[in-house]
Amino acid sequence: MAIVDAERLTRIGAALLAAAGASPEEAECVAKGCVSANLVGHDSHGIILVPTYIERIGKGHIVPGAPFTVVRESATTTVIDGNWGFGFVVNERAMRLTIEKARSANVAATTVFRQSHVGRLGPYPLLAAAEGMIGIATADSGRSPKVVAPFGGREARLGTNPIAIAVPADLEAPFYLDMATSAVAHGKVSLAASRGQAIPEGWVVDRDGKATTDPMALLKQGGALLPLGASEGYKGSGLAAMVEILCGLLAGLGFGVEPTGRHNDGCFLAVFKVEAFRPLAEFKREVAEFARYLKATPPAQGSAGVFYPGEIEHIREQERRRSGIDVEDATWNKLRSLAARYDIAASLGLT
Repeated sequence: MAIVDAERLTRIGAALLAAAGASPEEAECVAKGCVSANLVGHDSHGIILVPTYIERIGKGHIVPGAPFTVVRESATTTVIDGNWGFGFVVNERAMRLTIEKARSANVAATTVFRQSHVGRLGPYPLLAAAEGMIGIATADSGRSPKVVAPFGGREARLGTNPIAIAVPADLEAPFYLDMATSAVAHGKVSLAASRGQAIPEGWVVDRDGKATTDPMALLKQGGALLPLGASEGYKGSGLAAMVEILCGLLAGLGFGVEPTGRHNDGCFLAVFKVEAFRPLAEFKREVAEFARYLKATPPAQGSAGVFYPGEIEHIREQERRRSGIDVEDATWNKLRSLAARYDIAASLGLT
């Protein structure tokens, strides 16, 4: 296991992506997005994905330098075609455009289609929260292969379909939710496999619908992730279906699976200007008071106490900025191999 400083890991990711064909700006955006996931503890969406993105560039599934096309718009709505560009780049630009519309119109919403994987969803609504607005983002994988079985089924028909919401607050850590509607993100199963670990029961069923702790049952053997909620999984399944409608059907991607296997993130973004509803300063103060009210709850037996949404990620980020990021050997070796292929291993200190 390598322990790597966040800035160095970003430089490595950006250099590899640039060598694979991304522009310097695209490479920096994607690498920063990946490492930001590592920093807050979501390693499944971190540097582990850079080799996958490079593979998709090679297949033509991600198009560096793709145009950003506004297909349809009004004063409060936008439909964006990402033309298979990097999801990190397309979706950030789409969210910033949505924020600008909400700045003048108070509310705004956007759909985005034909873009690659957008990474961890939380950073997009956090852009709105930083501007005194409430941001919402949902995402699905279009008609690319599915990984989640709807409640009561054993065959994958849904994506992990995450939801993220962020609000402005007078707090040290941002107040936001970032969650998959499956029991766990697909990347966490991949991460366990790369670390040679079993997965907890309740994450995955094998192709016969039986519970398993083997990550390969999902990754190689036709199994499926379960929806959020365990015995109450109809709740996660219902949320996933609604995300599919917002990001797949409303965005025009449709549903089901195309034979190409091309990953196609559809996103729905919405922004609400707090000042349109009440004074921003009052709202931010009250959100902070609410967070402290939650944290004042006496802890349950064996618990470290209550954390408000987003607080744990903030704590992890501070820790990992000080101590570095753990990168499992399987991922580190892939990065070294790519650096050798592009003849940049020496310059990155990966010899």
